Amino acid sequence: MSGFSRRNFLRVAGAGALAASTGRGLFGQQQYPPAVPAPPIYPYATRATVSLVQGEQRRKNVYEALLAIDDQIKPLLQTKKSVVIKPNIVNTKIPLAATHADALLGIMDYLAPRFKGPVTIAEASAADTLEGFENHHYKLVPQEFKQVQLVDLNREGKFSVFAIVDENVRPIPVRLAARLVDPDAFIISSAMLKTHNAVVATMTVKNMVIGTPLHSAPGVSPAWHDKRKYHAGPHQMNYNMAISIARERPQWCLAVIDGFEGMEGDGPSDGTPVPSRIALASTDFLAADRVGLETMGIPAYAVGYLQYASQLGMGQYDLEKIDVRGPKPETVKRVYRLHPQVQEQLKWLGSLPKA
Repeated sequence: MSGFSRRNFLRVAGAGALAASTGRGLFGQQQYPPAVPAPPIYPYATRATVSLVQGEQRRKNVYEALLAIDDQIKPLLQTKKSVVIKPNIVNTKIPLAATHADALLGIMDYLAPRFKGPVTIAEASAADTLEGFENHHYKLVPQEFKQVQLVDLNREGKFSVFAIVDENVRPIPVRLAARLVDPDAFIISSAMLKTHNAVVATMTVKNMVIGTPLHSAPGVSPAWHDKRKYHAGPHQMNYNMAISIARERPQWCLAVIDGFEGMEGDGPSDGTPVPSRIALASTDFLAADRVGLETMGIPAYAVGYLQYASQLGMGQYDLEKIDVRGPKPETVKRVYRLHPQVQEQLKWLGSLPKA
């Protein structure tokens, strides 16, 4: 990505701005304002493939979504020494807010016959990861598949340093979990379909970007929490996520979205369930999330960090260049109600410098 700089990015990113909305339009049956063109900075021409499965069994849906792109997964899987599955435990107590154990079991149903090396389910929850493992029944996975271990990345405490910006757009360091930026690992993001209280929607990309920064282990003094540094304001958060994608993406291998029961409204923790009954998978994280947005009834241009990542050439975000294996996204779409404060989330668009 030669020629990339923060200044150049901030100058051109305004071209992707979403027109300001008024009234009730972003709730319930959304009526979105028209998109403003977002010209690519680094064009991404490669077509992507996303599998889409709909069915009445969560575990089976995930397994079949992976099986549908087996030809794309196997060549990369064979080059790796280990597998790291990154679930999403944004809340250690609310089941709807976390990756379901059955989704992890579906991933292992696919992996176990194809990979005999070590598999780690690794998370750095904003709270106590071990509490999340217990409450969400993740121990069922190593009980059934002996090659699996559970790891709390916060307690492990191994990291690499990366720089983002604070509320004054000054560089600050964050500690990224070493396992999630390991080039020898086959890294899987196992996420859900959820609306969000800061960035409109969250799926596999955000699961990795905000899940990778660490915080201090319980009992460590002084305490520190690098995830919180990303929440520096609406504009800075989208920018910080975009540059983090550029840093982490070379290690990402497989995106898995469990949409058996999504979350709408006050996501990512306190929303209400949506019985979408789907699963998606892709080796292109941006493409997976793009199709995920389509199934949620959310236009691509409404989610800033994904649009930025598209402009930076971090994956395929053009639905016309994504081959969907399975039903067409519009046939399984359920329009998700957005967070009550979604208009606040979109204020970053108005603060962008004009090109």
